[in-house]
Amino acid sequence: MSPQPFDTLKGFGVTLRQVFRKPITQQYPDYKRPVYPRFRGRHRLHRHENGLEKCVGCSLCAAACPSDCIRVVPAENDPGDRASAGERYARIYEINMSRCIFCGYCELACPFDAITLGNEFEISEYSRDDLIYTKDMLLEPPIKQVPIADPERYDTPEPVWKTDS
Repeated sequence: MSPQPFDTLKGFGVTLRQVFRKPITQQYPDYKRPVYPRFRGRHRLHRHENGLEKCVGCSLCAAACPSDCIRVVPAENDPGDRASAGERYARIYEINMSRCIFCGYCELACPFDAITLGNEFEISEYSRDDLIYTKDMLLEPPIKQVPIADPERYDTPEPVWKTDS
């Protein structure tokens, strides 16, 4: 079935209405649009309140990662100078951010809530080597603060198939 001439004019009408509207411009570096509350951005390792690392080097996050971007090398904890609360700790913990697909499986696999995906999304670099995040980089709090959208409005989206019954 060929399109009718009226349908073509209707399509041009939509375009012409948009031409005369004022464009919506956001000044990006100055204004950052709020991200959704469940947005998955830059990874972060956490510590307990007493300063010990939550990561015990179990490598479950690396096993769950479909893109194989996490490298964990465990080591035994020294009783005199403990790094984590467990018997072991992650001597080397690296995430290759150029390979990460931000699926969140590492976050779900961790039984100690040691790794989370935050809301920081400005993680571009000029060199691939700079995209390999070490344990020290992941333990530090994020440098940039990104606003989070209103959770009441965006956390649980309303289904499209609402029916009046």
